[in-house]
Parts: sequence; C-alpha cells; structure tokens
Amino acid sequence: MNTASIDRIEDLLKEKSSVEILSDFLNQQVRDWPLANGNFKGLEKVEEKEFAFDGFRMKVQFNPERIRSSAAKVDKKSIENRACFLCLDKLPAEQGGIAQGKEYVILVNPFPIIPQHFTIPKVDHVDQSFMDNLEGMLSLVKDMQGYTLFYNGPKCGASAPDHMHFQGGNKGFMPVEQEYFSLKEKADLLLKSEDLEVRAFNHYLRKMISVETANASELIAVVAKFYEAFAAMQAEEKEPMLNVICSYVDGKYIMHLFPRKLHRPTQYFAEGDDQLLISPASVDFGGVFITPRREDFEKITAADIEDMFKQVCVDEEVFAALCEKIAG
Repeated sequence: MNTASIDRIEDLLKEKSSVEILSDFLNQQVRDWPLANGNFKGLEKVEEKEFAFDGFRMKVQFNPERIRSSAAKVDKKSIENRACFLCLDKLPAEQGGIAQGKEYVILVNPFPIIPQHFTIPKVDHVDQSFMDNLEGMLSLVKDMQGYTLFYNGPKCGASAPDHMHFQGGNKGFMPVEQEYFSLKEKADLLLKSEDLEVRAFNHYLRKMISVETANASELIAVVAKFYEAFAAMQAEEKEPMLNVICSYVDGKYIMHLFPRKLHRPTQYFAEGDDQLLISPASVDFGGVFITPRREDFEKITAADIEDMFKQVCVDEEVFAALCEKIAG
C-alpha cells in the first residue's frame, strides 16, 4: 500500500462526517475482503454475558477468532521470527486504508471485537511508544469523532509491540465510556480548573486515572507528569506498563489511563480446569473481557475478574503515589 495513492481522512471530512466515512470504508472492506467478511459476520454469533458490581458492570464476550491475539507470543525471539503484519508493504492485497496526516493509516481490523473495529498503525515500523505518539492519538481521535481509540502497551496486550499502532471502535461498546460520567463524582478529584478535570478511580476493580479537557496541551501536560512518575517507578521497563482509552466528546478529550504491573495473570499460565486463557488489554480494562475459548466463557466468574484485575493492576501504594504526583 502506498499512502500517496489512498484517500486522506482530512479531505474526506470536507464532504462527510467521520462516521459516514469510516462506516462506508468498513462496509466496502467487508464486501470485498473474504477474511474480513467472514469474521465480521462471525460477530453476529458472538455470545456475551454480564456481571454486576457496585454501580458498574463487566461484560464477557466469547469470541473464538481472538485466540490469535490472546495467545500471541510477544517475546523478542518470536517477534524477530515473524513478518510484521502492520507494515503497509506486507498487508493482504484486499486490505485498503485511509491515511491520516503523514504518519498513520486507518485499517479495518480483520479480527474484530467491536462492530466497527479499526487498527491504526504508524507508517514507519517503530516500537509501541505512548508519549512519542500522544499528540498523534489526540489528532486521530478528533478526526475520528464517533469512535473511541485505545492503546495497548508493549507488555499490556499489544500483539504487535514492534509496530506502533492504536485501535479504534464505535463509541459505546465499552461500559467505561458511560460509567465514567455516572461514577466520576464519586472519584477522587486530583486537579480541577476551568477547562480541566483529573480524577482517580480506586474502587472500580481496576485502577484508573481520567483526564477530561477541551485543551490538548493541558491533557499532554498532565499525562506527561503521570508518565514521568510512572516510568521512574518501572525503570527496568522500556515503557511503563500502560493501557489507554481516549475519545473526543462534545468538544472535550476524555482519556482514561490504566497503570499496571503485570502482563498476564496466573490463570493464563495455569493448567487444566484452573486455566483461563485471558490476557487483559484495553478493551478488558474498558469493561469487556474477551474469552476466545468457550470453556473460559462458561466458567469465568465475577470473582475471577476481580482477582485478575488485582493481579495486573498497580497496588494501592503505587497508585496513591501517582495520584500525588499529578495533584502536586
């Protein structure tokens, strides 16, 4: 794929809304690309169940096509021994794209979780790196209004940690998108100004810091302070372990940061009936646990979800320290 030969979303937005543009693009890809056609039709057969907690809920999705992601080997040797499936010159012939700026290309994800699921790789083959691409995420989410973007860190669910990319899907799929508004008054207020609110959610199964602002530079400043503090706490990591969900709603950016300490919970590596092949990433943190095996879907409990989040999220002391750095 040559980015000079494909449409640019900036040009298309002069004639249509982002929802119209990306819906038309997805429909064309599903029609013309057999792999995407089969897997998006498969979403119609995906099963879901739901667990209620105190004022919020967790969904569980049975989606067998996601076994590739959940079981992905992301160690250095495995990555070196496989071709990068996000490099534009290695994409299937049927796969089209829409350029955004000079750095990103919007692609249809052929193994969807979300009814409209996109992967947005950087044109250049560079490692996942959140802060280096934060401005890019804010630009994308503004051009993709009606969609929520998310970022999986190198050890936080990314199945291609060697190629920088975001993912996106239509708004409203993840419960966190609605629950943020209903729960935020109960959260700890870390910062507040005319254009900015930063809140910490410590009683949401997972640890979450949310930034809401109309000002991109204010968001970047808050996230940079958080990231610098967290990077110092995980100095042994190339990047602190992090999942991010971001949307642009009514003229405001809303970004949820999920600091974590572990890639996969013990249940992932257990044997026999004790195993749950679940590798939490941003969608799971957003409130939808993905189970690629039926036995996991049928046996998972609310207690399992709570325990897995407890394992992979940072502990109380680290979260409190991060909150203090942001508020300070």
